[in-house]
Amino acid sequence: MLDILAITGPIYITIALGYFLTRRGLFARADMRVLGQFVINLALPALLFNALAQRKLGDILNGRYMLVYAIGSLVTMGLGLLWARRGARQGATVSVFYAMGMSCPNSGFVGYPIALLVIGPVAGVMLGLNMIVENLLLIPLLLALAESSTGSGGRWHTVLRQSLVNLARNPMVLGLAAGFAVSALEWQMPSPVARTVTLFAQASAALSLFVIGGSLAGLHIAGLRKPVAQIAMGKLLVHPAAMLAALLLCEAAGMVPMDPALRIGVVLAAASPMLGIFPILAQRHGHDGLAAAALLGTTVGSFFTISALLWVFRQVGWSG
Repeated sequence: MLDILAITGPIYITIALGYFLTRRGLFARADMRVLGQFVINLALPALLFNALAQRKLGDILNGRYMLVYAIGSLVTMGLGLLWARRGARQGATVSVFYAMGMSCPNSGFVGYPIALLVIGPVAGVMLGLNMIVENLLLIPLLLALAESSTGSGGRWHTVLRQSLVNLARNPMVLGLAAGFAVSALEWQMPSPVARTVTLFAQASAALSLFVIGGSLAGLHIAGLRKPVAQIAMGKLLVHPAAMLAALLLCEAAGMVPMDPALRIGVVLAAASPMLGIFPILAQRHGHDGLAAAALLGTTVGSFFTISALLWVFRQVGWSG
């Protein structure tokens, strides 16, 4: 078990440092926004670019991985909507954000640093594939459902279209596109440029975790424990279970098994807490309080569930 804690320990110690140093006043929550902008606009795009540009195009475009990731996430989304409406008796809009919290992991800020320690450099490719599915399918679909649930007819079409248009301005998507282009052209970057990009890429893991911790400072769960627990269970238990089921069923149906590291990575990604901008996306519909509380509770709980998942991987002989 100590070797498992050696993997998860540094991840959550870094998150805890961000939390406690922000609570003590050494950093302000506003500072986390600035640091987060650095990660989103520079460090993660550089990481994605490096992960793709340094590999052959055939090694990157893994349709099997994206298929499994999409199926597992869509199944979780559907289960989340069903549970919120039928089990938790929530309204249509709240149910969409239940489903978003359960099915959209924080691939960049939490999933990648954990995967990097578990499966090594292939974690960068995993992150790129996750970003494609999340930005082209999951998030636009959920935002469109949220608009549709308000009863303002026709607006969901606008939201869906705007979500797709915004991809062209997203620095991480631009990093993905540039990495694909360099890989396809088999272009070797000049050494000074390559080293500069690598410097920014190396800043992403620790800084992203620190930002998550600092952003959680000041959030509270009081009065929301039941819905937070439901969303957390969906994210930390149902999503990785659905992803594992999707993986095994696709392989049973004849899909060629993926690289062992990616098999671990796709389940690990699903086991991560929900995306860090979850409260921001929920704010438009007045559910940012629930989203923020769910983000806090799920991030804390993920230390135990991810550690347990890694232990199970060891027991069944899965290794990256």
